[in-house]
Amino acid sequence: MRLAQSNNVVRDRGKRRISRETRVGAVAVEFAAVAPLLLVVVVGLIELTRAYNVQNTLEMAAREGARYAAIDRTGMLQEGETANSKLIDDVKGFLATSGINPNDVTVSVVDATTGGAFDLDNVANDLKLFQVRISVPYSKVSYSPVKHYNASTLSTALTFRNGRATLSE
Repeated sequence: MRLAQSNNVVRDRGKRRISRETRVGAVAVEFAAVAPLLLVVVVGLIELTRAYNVQNTLEMAAREGARYAAIDRTGMLQEGETANSKLIDDVKGFLATSGINPNDVTVSVVDATTGGAFDLDNVANDLKLFQVRISVPYSKVSYSPVKHYNASTLSTALTFRNGRATLSE
């Protein structure tokens, strides 16, 4: 309980003098004890945000690739190019603009029911469901140098119909 207070000295009933300068040292010790935990929380939040950001980017890329496959592709392909290869190149290009190395990304177009290969150009596959699957090792997109993330993979799959809707002007 405080009885009297002067500029930098507080007196209590026990007549001890407690200097405010000694409290500054205690704050430094408290900060040294809490700082590692605070740093771990901040770095963890940054990594979690990165994982969500990359996952969202993969989902957007799959959506854009599937949207391309669902439209009338007449006149959109280069000589010798297939719809599957264009979809894969477009998805990797989309991811490259988001800072994800396209060489680290795996993109595949598969039949939604069997999981086997799906040819977008095959007329027999019109109106059938297909999936655009994209995956990237987390270690290739992580900001952290910690090695225990190496086994993790971020992936997404989007099911769409090979509808070939005609574009209108």
